[in-house]
Amino acid sequence: MRTRIRAGDPSAFAELFDDYARSVYNHAFRLTADWAAAEDVMATTFMEAWRLRDRVDPEGGTLRLWLLGIATNTARNQTRGNRRYRRAATAAARAEMSVPDHAEEVAGRVDDRRRLAAALTALAALRRPEREVLTLCLWEGLEYTAAAEVLGIPVGTVRSRLSRARARLRRLTDAELTAAAPPASSGRTPSGRASTPVASAATHREPVAGPGQVRGDRRTAVRPAQEGIR
Repeated sequence: MRTRIRAGDPSAFAELFDDYARSVYNHAFRLTADWAAAEDVMATTFMEAWRLRDRVDPEGGTLRLWLLGIATNTARNQTRGNRRYRRAATAAARAEMSVPDHAEEVAGRVDDRRRLAAALTALAALRRPEREVLTLCLWEGLEYTAAAEVLGIPVGTVRSRLSRARARLRRLTDAELTAAAPPASSGRTPSGRASTPVASAATHREPVAGPGQVRGDRRTAVRPAQEGIR
């Protein structure tokens, strides 16, 4: 594959897109908090990969790390600091909390949304380097050495950043949940009947698109290369 990519083989790039477009797209969203921006990052990543194809090392394994590195650099240009990311993350969190749910009587679903909104707000409070190492090691599941390769930093730096990022994310999420917690009640409804206990069930769902973002299941945004990308 590396030899074909270096040679500019179009069919090799089609295979590369089909294999890794979804991974790049999801990674881009976690760095931008915006589905539309993530789609732009994904498209730019593969265009940059074509432009930089002669820089691919002849020897090596998967090209996923190379693509994630390009996507990370591209996403930096999209967000340009934390301010834009915070705006996008806040919009995504609000959208998640306001999605109509015909089963809202199930208190656990409401609790899940509250936790997700708190996590998004907390993630936006992290510095960009912390957010990058968090997304690569936790969400993409990369080893420290692989994340160091993607980011171009020492392995020790990855370890220290990840440790700080995880601690801050946990602390900030807890603080958001505490601040957003509804007032304590007596456990009874106005009619005097005992209310249903709130069930807590943490999930790993991705947020829905906020105002001005691409809507719909993100799987539809990543189509096979033969169909082209939007």
